[in-house]
Amino acid sequence: MKEKADIGMIGLAVMGENLSLNMEDKGFTVALYNRTVPGVEEAVVSRFVHGRGQGKNFIGTESLEDLVHSLAAPRRIMMMVKAGEAVDSLIEQLIPLLDEGDILIDGGNSNFNDTIRRTKYVESKGMRFIGTGVSGGEEGALLGPSIMPGGSPEAWPHVKPIFQAIAARVDDGSVCCDWVGRDGAGHFVKMVHNGIEYGDMQLICEAYQVMKGLLGMSAEEMHEVFKGWNDRDLDSYLIKITGDILAYRDEDGEPLVDRILDTAGQKGTGKWASVAALDLGIPLTLISEAVYARCLSAVKQDRVEASKVLSSPSRKFSGDRNALLQDLEQALYASKIVSYTQGFTLLREAAKEYQWDLDYGAIAMLWRGGCIIRSVFLSKIKDAFSRNPELSNLMLDPFFKERIERSQSSWRRVVSTAILHGVWVPALSTALCYYDGFRNDRLPANLLQAQRDYFGAHQYERIDAPRGRFFHTNWTGRGGKTASSSYNV
Repeated sequence: MKEKADIGMIGLAVMGENLSLNMEDKGFTVALYNRTVPGVEEAVVSRFVHGRGQGKNFIGTESLEDLVHSLAAPRRIMMMVKAGEAVDSLIEQLIPLLDEGDILIDGGNSNFNDTIRRTKYVESKGMRFIGTGVSGGEEGALLGPSIMPGGSPEAWPHVKPIFQAIAARVDDGSVCCDWVGRDGAGHFVKMVHNGIEYGDMQLICEAYQVMKGLLGMSAEEMHEVFKGWNDRDLDSYLIKITGDILAYRDEDGEPLVDRILDTAGQKGTGKWASVAALDLGIPLTLISEAVYARCLSAVKQDRVEASKVLSSPSRKFSGDRNALLQDLEQALYASKIVSYTQGFTLLREAAKEYQWDLDYGAIAMLWRGGCIIRSVFLSKIKDAFSRNPELSNLMLDPFFKERIERSQSSWRRVVSTAILHGVWVPALSTALCYYDGFRNDRLPANLLQAQRDYFGAHQYERIDAPRGRFFHTNWTGRGGKTASSSYNV
């Protein structure tokens, strides 16, 4: 074992523990510290060192001072603790113990605004900061996650050998880890990843709802459908595990999925993506709908009471089941295109706002392995940005344009059939609405602007005048000529 560790790890919960094992397996010595309640720190570290870490290159420490002294210069310390105040508290405790050039790494799901602030603060103290997204869950952390680092560019060369060694690799040998950009760029990209994850999961759940609630399919039948989809264009981690879940049986042999309460939790990253989209003026409709779907699932008791008094149309389906399943596969793919379109549009707008030099094709490649949204689909996104690095919307790329055109009739049949039968498909339907809005060269916002000018003198632009020239009409004859200033939030 080396006298000094290559990197320090603070936090030995699921992710910290498995990332530490991954790092040690790749030849690095890891110093460990667990920040919990007083008097318990030693027990957590000791339990790990003498358990899963026994005989391996770990240095257990009992204090932050011990951790810092055990590290080779420049010190690299990764914090895997709960986002928020815990990260700020650790930074304040560590800075007095560190030297100029040392590196603090926040590997949790922190809000990118906090990472922007922390990068500036830590740099002002002479140290360097990295805020990195880590995706892949417990298995990814241990075997190879997708890693999305951003922060102080000067820190990257010192962390790159470790991060790229532990990251996932795809079949062509590409590593799913590379520098994303300054300050909060890494955590922003992880936030968008998680938002797309919310969208993908909700779309899959709606496909399950159509199969179960409308077609009356058994868990085993649905398992076979998802298994087949995973052999074709929808090949992805989430489609695969959905098939696995549907095949899993409880102790009595019945499908376990049917016994799980239908209330979904969330940790905030999907909501943050929606808030960021609102701040930047980006219509992140599908991902936001997926967030709202989780919120609606949470009001379980209200839904149970409503189901007793609110009517619904008959769910008896008399059409061709196999034809609807084929349509559902196409609708799911088309909606997936919309989800990723909105996510990458948000990335593009954030790059302008925060002056990040984001490589969108490279970001797609970071997500090809290790992470939750990994799929063959992502290579098509890389191809799209290779063809046109300035692509403003994925649906304008020839491949995605052709795929949506091919899927459009199926998409519309699925959404209309579900709605006519009272089956809840908010993400599938809002994806179609986004497509119809985006392809429309004239929306009814002209009437909306007239309404705003009528009641608030907010002004409007005219189609027969240059953009940027605003007009006000005295609609009632009582309002006068004074107009409100024109601005957009």
